Amino acid sequence: MNELVFIGLGLNDEKGITVKGLEETKTADTVFMELYTSLMPDFSLPRFEALCDKKVHMVSRRELEEENGTIILQAAKKGKTVFLVPGDPFIATTHVTLRIDAEKQGIKTRIIHGTSIMSAIISLSGLHNYKFGKTVTVPFPENFSETPYNVIAQNKKVGLHTLCLLDLKANENLFLSINQAIKMLMEVEEKKKLDVITPDTVAVGIARAGGNNPTLKADFIKDLANYDFGEPPYSLIFPGDLHFMEVDSLIAFAGAPVGFRRLAK
Repeated sequence: MNELVFIGLGLNDEKGITVKGLEETKTADTVFMELYTSLMPDFSLPRFEALCDKKVHMVSRRELEEENGTIILQAAKKGKTVFLVPGDPFIATTHVTLRIDAEKQGIKTRIIHGTSIMSAIISLSGLHNYKFGKTVTVPFPENFSETPYNVIAQNKKVGLHTLCLLDLKANENLFLSINQAIKMLMEVEEKKKLDVITPDTVAVGIARAGGNNPTLKADFIKDLANYDFGEPPYSLIFPGDLHFMEVDSLIAFAGAPVGFRRLAK
């Protein structure tokens, strides 16, 4: 059967794939994988190949984006092909075009979901999922715009939390740090002066969500800006209105100062 199955790898190591995802991989004729869209800190390709008893072909950003995933589509026309992606396959929109192209060419597609960085970060933070507004990516300085600041401002206006995913180039081992992101957002604040990101703004920094040893720290920006979060990948949350249970969670699990209690609504 000509088929392309998108499978999520999860977040940290080769054991993050679901049982169903592993079973599908074991029965594939050809297996491809990309690891450039996210960092999986403890992932081992040799261990994964031993786990699924398959040779895995690594694909580059160029092969997927500039060459439109031709190598994967050609394999899928000949038999069952699996494409392994960090996290959950389509939480990032990077590979949607590949799936559309497959369907246009008469290739059946399916999705085997994996743990998403979105749900992992929110679960780890203890903040309420339904109170998150629009998510935004904070890019590297050379591509920086005011969009992240504007999204945080819009969400705060209606009391919603903002999840900021910090830019990365995993294949180049480049990761925007929480400290850098805060500095850039503060620079926009100095220009716009809307009191969106001030020294007394509350934020939550997260490193290595989904890993064995994540770091979670909630504090005021003036103190969070110099906190050492250790190794990547990184994320940042700017809370909106906080329920008292969310405040309790941040104090209990994210080391927030007890002064946070006055923020509860």
